[in-house]
Amino acid sequence: MIPSSPTSETHPPSLVDLALTFNHIALASFGGGLSAWSREVIVVEKKWMTDEEFLSALTMCRILPGANQVNMAVFVGTKFRGIPGAVAAAFGLTFIPVVIILVLGYGYFRYNSVPALQSVLKGAAAAAVALTFSMAIKTGQKCLRGAVPLLLFVATFILNGVLRWPLFAVLAMVAPLALLWAWPRKEAK
Repeated sequence: MIPSSPTSETHPPSLVDLALTFNHIALASFGGGLSAWSREVIVVEKKWMTDEEFLSALTMCRILPGANQVNMAVFVGTKFRGIPGAVAAAFGLTFIPVVIILVLGYGYFRYNSVPALQSVLKGAAAAAVALTFSMAIKTGQKCLRGAVPLLLFVATFILNGVLRWPLFAVLAMVAPLALLWAWPRKEAK
């Protein structure tokens, strides 16, 4: 079980705050970088979770079926307000972006041959990649301490990112090693 941070224990966010926060995350990360913005808002701005809590939750959300950030919204909403919190956070994350995508989709198919539109899309993609790298560096500095975590990270990156092995196969190999390494041990006296 993931422990609650001191801020979240004393002042859990309201349903409206959950919906508005996840709406802010969705709109601020338009075009990509959703995990980076989620961390920035949930950990840094709102202080609802610590980095360790966020990374544990994000890992769980990535393993579960479904969209990672919808899973994260459901996780955070449930943590603070139960099922109504999950609904509020998921609604905040998805409603306005769905409306925007429908409008932009119409505009794209109507004007997709305009060169300026192609340049804008390339710029948005570059910004999303930069945000993702930024999150990886910030969280890696805090969580990849020691040789074993760093080795597990590098192995996962090479197997899945470079060699393009299926994620399930990589997790089937690396996850048991990570669990064995992280398993609580009694200290020798």
